[in-house]
Amino acid sequence: MRKNRAMKHRIAVLILDGLVPFDLGTATQVFLSARDENLKRLYDVRVCGAGPVTTEVGFTVVPDHGLDLLEVADTVIVPGIHQGGPVTDGSLPADVREALIAAAARGARIVSICTGASVLAAAGLLDGRPAATHWAWAERIGGLYPQVAWDFDVLFVDDGNVLTSAGVGAGVDLCLHMIRGDHGASVANRAARRCVVPPWRDGGQAQYIERPIPVANGVGTDQTRAWVLDRLAEPVTLEEMAGHARMSVRTFTRRFRDETGLSPRQWLLRQRVEHARILLESTDLAVDAVARRSGLGSATALRQHLHATIGVAPSAYRRTFRH
Repeated sequence: MRKNRAMKHRIAVLILDGLVPFDLGTATQVFLSARDENLKRLYDVRVCGAGPVTTEVGFTVVPDHGLDLLEVADTVIVPGIHQGGPVTDGSLPADVREALIAAAARGARIVSICTGASVLAAAGLLDGRPAATHWAWAERIGGLYPQVAWDFDVLFVDDGNVLTSAGVGAGVDLCLHMIRGDHGASVANRAARRCVVPPWRDGGQAQYIERPIPVANGVGTDQTRAWVLDRLAEPVTLEEMAGHARMSVRTFTRRFRDETGLSPRQWLLRQRVEHARILLESTDLAVDAVARRSGLGSATALRQHLHATIGVAPSAYRRTFRH
């Protein structure tokens, strides 16, 4: 998806009746927060639709552009909807369906946030594909579109030129994931800081599905996570993390998973891989040195984990993202 750096990537945010306002804000705010090192915006984000739409909370949004914007967009994003044919009976206005199919056919990247996946499914763009949406809509949307390989547990699914996310905050994760893929971790991290959100949660992380909210009693694992991040290059055991948090290993592991959705070992590995990616992008360190500084130990281990995470070798990653 990398383009001439002088040309902004064009994003069309397609809105329909029943629009979830948060999702519209996510798509516009996160991508407009993506800046280069000179703080110039990297995306041209515009809102389009067949006409004014009513949001799920009752107010009306009037898009500045019609469906013809999909003819030139590099990426098309469909925010969630909580009303209308795609989430009730599988129907979709013919002009919207045709515009989406035409955009996909010419190679545009097609994206949905939350129940926006129902729109893509109604257009036939998810047939036979893996896809995500909000877990609370699993029964309804899954029943309407059985031809889709739904995964209602993950935050988002990246299936090449079609990407889908779960609800609300997972849309932010997907947008940052796309920025990272387009322009690298430093740009994505800068956008996350502007939006005051965590810069990275892996798409395979579980959605927070009906889990009890941890009691806010000052004995969480956040301080230990910060402690670990300051010493990624050092060997840190589960017992040491639990000791820092002044908990038993069993209690620490349970609370850690409640707060992050991951086991301590899974979380630590992902933080080390993410740090390695940043070092590959921002330094000339040899791969062995990157592996040591990120706590992965050896170039072999770095190659294995990076390939498992994003499917490329360290040298290929550096060539792609090192400006």
